[in-house]
Amino acid sequence: MQYRQIIFDLDGTLVDSARLTGQIIDAMLADRGVRAQADPALIRAMDAIGGEAMIAAVMGEHTHDPAADLAEFRERHKVAATPADLPFPGVAKGLAELAASGIAMAICSNKPQHLCEKILGDLDLARHFAAIIGSTANRPRKPAADAALLALDHLAGDTSSTLYCGDSLVDLETARAAGLPMALVDWGYGVEHALAASPGTPVIRRFAQLVKVAKDGHA
Repeated sequence: MQYRQIIFDLDGTLVDSARLTGQIIDAMLADRGVRAQADPALIRAMDAIGGEAMIAAVMGEHTHDPAADLAEFRERHKVAATPADLPFPGVAKGLAELAASGIAMAICSNKPQHLCEKILGDLDLARHFAAIIGSTANRPRKPAADAALLALDHLAGDTSSTLYCGDSLVDLETARAAGLPMALVDWGYGVEHALAASPGTPVIRRFAQLVKVAKDGHA
C-alpha cells in the first residue's frame, strides 16, 4: 500500500532547532555574566526530551530553577528571529514536492504548540500541513500516542497508509504506540540510539527520497 499521509516530527527532523536553542541559552547565560556556552552535542542529545530536563542538562550548574529557566527560554523563543536556513537541506523543496504529489502531512512535536506554529510560519512551511500538533498542558507528551493519533485524525488517515517520520528513540516509541510504520532521517539528532533499539527501522538518507517512499509504500 502506498503512503497517502506522513506525520513528521519537527526538531531534528525538519529543522535544525538545536542551533536556535543554543543561541537562546547562550544569551541567557551571557545576561547572567556566565562566559560558558551551551554544548551543541548535549542540546542535540536532549532535544527529543526537551522541557525542564533539557534546560537542566544544558545549563548545568548555571540553573537553580529549571522550571523558571524553561519559562524564560520559551519567552525568549517567542521573539527570537527564526533563521531562514533553519530547515535541513532539501526540506523546503521536498515538502512542496510531497504536497504536489497529493501527500497529506501533519506535525507531531513535543515543542510547545505556539512555538511550532511560529517556526513553521516564519519559514513559510506551515501551509504544507493539514495539522500542526505541538505540546499542550492537557495532552501527554511523546512517546505517548496521543499527539500522533490526533495528527492522524486530522489527516483522516489510517495506520496502514500513514508514515511516521522522525529522528529519535522518542519518535520510534511514539510510532509504535500509535501503531504507525516508522522511518528515521539519518541527519537527525537521535538516530543512532533509535537504530540501536530497532536496527531494522528504515532510514531516509535524503529528504527527496520521501517522495519515492510515499509512492512505493516502503522506505
